[in-house]
Amino acid sequence: MKTCERFQRLKSGYEQDIAFLRNHSQRSTGTTAAKTSATNALAMKSRMAKALGRHFERCPICG
Repeated sequence: MKTCERFQRLKSGYEQDIAFLRNHSQRSTGTTAAKTSATNALAMKSRMAKALGRHFERCPICG
């Protein structure tokens, strides 16, 4: 599957945010902030999938 630079930028940006939220959740285990970060990481993963899917449908290079 060939993808364009924009696809890679979108993906890496989302992956960086997800990693940040997961790391925060692991560092703050047992707190409300940790639970919120873990939930936000899951939501971010879903948003990433939707954004990449939309990009893939519309991009002439990726599609």
